[in-house]
Amino acid sequence: MEYIDLRSDTVTLPTQEMRDAMYKALVGDDVYGEDPTVKELEEKAADIIGKEDAMFVTSGTQGNQVSVMTHTHHGDEIILEEKCHIITYEVGGIGYLSGVQAKTIRGINGIMDPKDVLSSIRTDDIHFPKTSLICLENTHNRAGGIVIPLSNMKEIYEIAKAHNIPVHLDGARIFNAATYLNVDVKEIARYTDSVMFCLSKGLCAPVGSIVAGSKEFIKRARKYRKMLGGGLRQAGILAASGIVALEKMTKRLAEDHENARLLAEGLNNIKGINVDMSTVQTNIVMSDISATGLTGAQLSSKLLDYGIKVNGGNDYNVRFVTHYYIKKDHIDKVLHAISAILKEQ
Repeated sequence: MEYIDLRSDTVTLPTQEMRDAMYKALVGDDVYGEDPTVKELEEKAADIIGKEDAMFVTSGTQGNQVSVMTHTHHGDEIILEEKCHIITYEVGGIGYLSGVQAKTIRGINGIMDPKDVLSSIRTDDIHFPKTSLICLENTHNRAGGIVIPLSNMKEIYEIAKAHNIPVHLDGARIFNAATYLNVDVKEIARYTDSVMFCLSKGLCAPVGSIVAGSKEFIKRARKYRKMLGGGLRQAGILAASGIVALEKMTKRLAEDHENARLLAEGLNNIKGINVDMSTVQTNIVMSDISATGLTGAQLSSKLLDYGIKVNGGNDYNVRFVTHYYIKKDHIDKVLHAISAILKEQ
């Protein structure tokens, strides 16, 4: 069965153009700095994001962890929003790999109050760890793809600069944020010292992310990438798809956002389902199905019989994520299937 897969934009497959580019890619040993396609991708990525240099990594998690390792020393403390990806989904890496502790801040829809950030910065005291990094996430995954306003990022960045603290952005879906804000992606990255963004997810590359920053930062980060097993050899085969992702796929994300809103509006018209439309900004839709009497896992299981995959757990929330392979007719089929399931209740 060919499924309509709304579990995540991580399920996207490379386009035919990507497959062709990968087949024809010029390659060399990237650990020796001899892969021309990797070099092309890194130069293009740095230019697009507005940083001096960039580095290809195997995943967003590897990119975030390498960045934290590069910015910090063991025993330091870093400031993060309490439900951000680095805290929630990266296997405790900041403690295990970087030896830092987390000062988490409760955000509103993933957005930290700059006043809370300021009050969380440690003073110079023999009892305290050093605050050595502030991490942001835009778009914010667990908040449902919420976009962090540029004004908020700017204020936090200025606080960080006043205290000589770098800012790292987990920008896994930064191009979705730029699309929503209708700004050049550089306008988001300018309020950061380093940024990670994914070439996979909505951009459809099969593997890979980018870390970007100053030349000195990337030089140090390459050692940590090597330490974590990220020194790839003929990586141009993967980088070729990333070039296509940057040149082609970043320009079409508005379609995914439009489909997400269509889905959210349709879900709100189904009795028992509620979606806060103010949170539907990009390609993620978080729905509350508690009034249906079904858990997320139960609805997910029933939808499989209709050839539809969604993420639902033992609570009453279900997440839907639109992407390149979800079209308007798929949205109609999903809404029809959910309506049919609930009529059987």
